Amino acid sequence: MPLYFFRIRNGRYSGCAEQATEFADRNAAWKEMTNVCADMSAGIARKLRENSEWHMELLDEAKEPVFRIRIVAETFD
Repeated sequence: MPLYFFRIRNGRYSGCAEQATEFADRNAAWKEMTNVCADMSAGIARKLRENSEWHMELLDEAKEPVFRIRIVAETFD
């Protein structure tokens, strides 16, 4: 089974996981990533500053990005 790493940019949990996680395929990896992001999103949104963004990435075994979810806070004045 393929190995994947989670990486978060910005915030309390910034950094790349040291231990890989196995998923059966890309679809299973995407599903888990969206579930993890959903669980964290309320806490992220409460602490997000204006004009900033938060990223969660799922990296392959070579630590190259496969998926990315971004939460962006923008002001328009």
